[in-house]
Amino acid sequence: MTQLKKIAATINNAIKNGIQSLNEDRAKKILKQLGLPVVQEIRLEAIEDIHGAAQTVGYPVVLKGIAKQMLHKTEAGMVEVGITHEAHLKEAAQKMKSRAGDSFDAFLIQPLIQGKREFTAGMFKDPQFGPVIMFGVGGVLTEALKDIVLRLAPLSDADLDDMLNNLRSKALLGSFRGEAAVNRTTLKSVLRGLSDIAMACPGIREIDINPLIISPDGSPVAVDGLMILENCENCENCDTHVHQKIDSKGLYTTFYPKTIAFIGASAVPGKWGHILPTNAYAGGFKGEIFLINPKGGTIMGRDVYKTIDDIKGDVDLAVVTVPASRVIDLIPALEKKHVKGMVLITSGFREVGYQGRQLEDQIMAAAEKAGILVIGPNTMGLCNPHASLYVCGANAHPLPGSTALVSQSGNLGTQLLAFAEQQGIGIRVFVGSGNEAMITIEDYMQALEPDDLTRTVVLYIESVKDGRRFFESASRLSKTKPVVMLKGGRTQVGEKAASSHTGAMASDAGVFNAACTQAGIIQVEQPMELLDMSTVFSSLPMPKGGRVAIMTLGGGWGVVTTDLCAEYGLGVPKLSKEIIERLNNCLPDFWSHDNPVDIVGEGDPEIPKICLEELLKWDGCDAVIHLGIHGRRILVNAMAKAVLKTDPDITKETTDLFMAGLRKNEDDYTRYTVEMTQKYKKPVVGVSLLTDELSRTLYRYDDLDYKGVFFPSPERAVKALAGMVRYRKWLDSTGIHK
Repeated sequence: MTQLKKIAATINNAIKNGIQSLNEDRAKKILKQLGLPVVQEIRLEAIEDIHGAAQTVGYPVVLKGIAKQMLHKTEAGMVEVGITHEAHLKEAAQKMKSRAGDSFDAFLIQPLIQGKREFTAGMFKDPQFGPVIMFGVGGVLTEALKDIVLRLAPLSDADLDDMLNNLRSKALLGSFRGEAAVNRTTLKSVLRGLSDIAMACPGIREIDINPLIISPDGSPVAVDGLMILENCENCENCDTHVHQKIDSKGLYTTFYPKTIAFIGASAVPGKWGHILPTNAYAGGFKGEIFLINPKGGTIMGRDVYKTIDDIKGDVDLAVVTVPASRVIDLIPALEKKHVKGMVLITSGFREVGYQGRQLEDQIMAAAEKAGILVIGPNTMGLCNPHASLYVCGANAHPLPGSTALVSQSGNLGTQLLAFAEQQGIGIRVFVGSGNEAMITIEDYMQALEPDDLTRTVVLYIESVKDGRRFFESASRLSKTKPVVMLKGGRTQVGEKAASSHTGAMASDAGVFNAACTQAGIIQVEQPMELLDMSTVFSSLPMPKGGRVAIMTLGGGWGVVTTDLCAEYGLGVPKLSKEIIERLNNCLPDFWSHDNPVDIVGEGDPEIPKICLEELLKWDGCDAVIHLGIHGRRILVNAMAKAVLKTDPDITKETTDLFMAGLRKNEDDYTRYTVEMTQKYKKPVVGVSLLTDELSRTLYRYDDLDYKGVFFPSPERAVKALAGMVRYRKWLDSTGIHK
């Protein structure tokens, strides 16, 4: 029997005997069996034996009192540190025994571990995500400082490094006030041991090691420990959710129907029964569309069927807008017509309370039995531009592209669709997942993983039904394509009843963010950032690192962009002597001679091109941000109009000819940035000086693999590039190279 199996057997026996917690000495014995560095100690019950034990350990010592149901010894006055003689020791022991009363169990004598740094490590079980490992700054200020890092078990080598590197106070891990740097190998073995025991022993709800003192030589020593147990057969902290796996192939074909039936079609513009078929017709759907309404007649000049039974042949996709109470009666007819998928637009289910939830569950059970995949209910619909399929609540028809968008908010999703259409951003598929009664966010991720047309996955989510499956699905998906996510309600922290310091550090938001970081998900803070990230991922090569060269038409924007790079973890390296000499050949003497490169408003259209290529040639940078060259035509156009109004010697033909030349120069420069992106395989991100109705985020060229990317502000450009760099670092940490 392996050591972990022996420990698991010990834990299970304790639970069977009704034991709810393992006090310090029992918990540390188990930690020691795992190979964790645990302080030497002597357990004894009689005060008269206590001096002899202290002599064996060696003064100064730490005295602790163990008592039943007394989990936090320090707060209860059951710890005395730095005792140097027998009288003090016995006096402290008598006080502790008196405080404990009948619950007194034993004393622990430990040597005083000298060290200026204290950390904490532990494990707690999250109801959604399962066992979570915690590491942070320890001691009595653990909960006040809250400088912790969380990661889901089991931990990989990359996770262990990530936990240490992401501590805000990570400087404490290095040499500190004359003490050696922390032995990171031993520290990681502590975290790995917690991960191993968490996976092997589901009956452990919480483990707390606090403090984990760092000795002057850098060795970590656990001087206190606690384990909270629970019966997993009926505990609330165990994830008992069993997800019915969705046929990904069936879901895929739902987005490629040949026939669509709109059940609940309406002749009244503005109603769902009118909006949806209108958008489908306007989007140029190539298959057959059937309108169904019990009244029959015509709608939009097209014949209407009274029931789906009246349609000859099978139907692939049913789009349902009838009231919630009537949906269940549709299932037999849909099954008869071999309907593969249902887009259930109708609301009035789980979101309205218990009765709605019952009805939703009843419909899902009937649909599952009939072999029908249900999107929704309470959804804004779906679209697949690659199949000219636009069945959603917004009259938006974005171009076919590589960004898959899944949103639990239909309104936010359709707004992003409209913006994507406006800015020329291509969409692979969109779906408003709604209540996710049958098909969840995890199912969509699983289906998109093997999809060759999807290059970037964009998610807006407010909750997940199966946290562990969400984490595992996202981890697999991120290895092949970036996942960008906005979490709604991220500031709402769930309160957890916890028996340990570790458990007290748990929060819904903290665990969710940890899962996303660990899975490689790029989280953003605003809706527009979702499309900004998808734009750069789908249009530019991946950067090899985070070093940025900045080229600007004016000094102020360069300063602002440099500050933004520092804030978002990007480096702005100094220019090498060689590149300065090369730039001297095309720029006036008074240029900045450093990064950012200020091209000082030069009007020669060739200068930005020359400078851009010189920066891309430089092996000291991984990406280029250029500002103010694109969009100058708008500023100049305003000036030309003013001149035309005020100078009678200037004709409209003259200004038109001048502006045409300026537009051509700008078009040439835009294409040139893409040519240079392709030549040097480095991302080039632009910031427009000004924007108007002709400005776009993306500029496409059929003969070039990449696209021109231009944002209206430095902040959006820097944040998008920083997201690419974060993803690159995650790929590198997992051994995956793009």
